[in-house]
Amino acid sequence: MPSNPLYPVFLNLAGRPVVVVGGGRVALRRARALARAGAVVTVVAPRFARGFEKLPVGRVDEPWRPSHLRGAAVAFAASDDASVNASVARVCRARGILVNVCDDAEGCDFHVPAAVRQGPVAVAVSTGGNAPSVGARLKREIRAMLRAGWADRAAAVGRRRRALKASGRSPASRRRELRALARGEGLR
Repeated sequence: MPSNPLYPVFLNLAGRPVVVVGGGRVALRRARALARAGAVVTVVAPRFARGFEKLPVGRVDEPWRPSHLRGAAVAFAASDDASVNASVARVCRARGILVNVCDDAEGCDFHVPAAVRQGPVAVAVSTGGNAPSVGARLKREIRAMLRAGWADRAAAVGRRRRALKASGRSPASRRRELRALARGEGLR
């Protein structure tokens, strides 16, 4: 088995219900990113850090209960209490809900990678939960590389790809042109 057996995937959570258990700074970061992704976020905690009031998320001001997970597509256990996080993970697994347990790589069904987004380009780096600082360093280096116009190139190639798909040209012909464009050939 590889040392990082995680299956890389980008989830479309737009309009999907996501539950975050916890009201601290880690939960705030998760809720903010999920809201940006268009998820319908509900945060459950008896207390909330400053900043939650500015987010377009539902807040449940009470201790976590299993009923808070009803209908959730994904959950995040981001409480400051390890026993609460473990309980959230147990209930999620019993119900078939994917769960991320903050600060417990082995307790996670998935990890949140260090990600860089620029235009249509998104690059994510995972160290399998072993070395988040390495992921953060790679993220900074990738961000610097993306400043060199890759987002603009991806957008232009995406527009041309849609036009080529509608053109009726053969898949092999479309592939050749798109690969040339990805190399920067023929882009204005």
